[in-house]
Amino acid sequence: MSNEGVPPAHQDQPQLMILLGWFVIFGCAALALSILIADFVVPDHDWIADTISDLGAGRFEFIVGIGLYTYSAAVLSAALLAAHVHMGDRGWSIGILALLVFGLTVFLIGARNEYGDADSDGWVIHKYLVYALGAAVATIAFAMAKGLRRADDRYSYALQGFGALWVVGAPVFFFLPNDIDGLYERGLGVLASGILITLAIFFIRRGHALGR
Repeated sequence: MSNEGVPPAHQDQPQLMILLGWFVIFGCAALALSILIADFVVPDHDWIADTISDLGAGRFEFIVGIGLYTYSAAVLSAALLAAHVHMGDRGWSIGILALLVFGLTVFLIGARNEYGDADSDGWVIHKYLVYALGAAVATIAFAMAKGLRRADDRYSYALQGFGALWVVGAPVFFFLPNDIDGLYERGLGVLASGILITLAIFFIRRGHALGR
């Protein structure tokens, strides 16, 4: 007898939600820690004037590289969670796709290793990856806010708030003088991580509620 069409015993898996939710938070913390360590280790580095990309090239590139790869895995974990706990509208599906783009873009930024060193050989795609990342983060914030409202308005407001700050603040980065853009970029990183952590908290709390 075929099992096609038979619903699963459990729609949501609480342990998986909690585990991956905490990994998302861990990934955000790992990137922040790697940047902090590199700020002290990389010689002649000015964390106010020099961007995170400057830390990702040269002798100590592996420090930020580890943070970027961990962050990428965290973003993809958030996408996996969002697909597992689908909140039921087209916007949520778009948000899942945007999370995939975000995570893969971060991975490619780390893997291409063409930033911060005036690289001009071959096809330099760093700036295009940055554009894709910016669009993906904004899409995640606004596309997934409606779905989160079904759980708690506070999650939705948080995502919309981070998203609004991102949409207003991210384009400014390209017009800043070089002596302060490093500090500003770190602020944008806090906004992006705020979106991810908001999603992670939602999944962790949902997992605990279902596991009772």
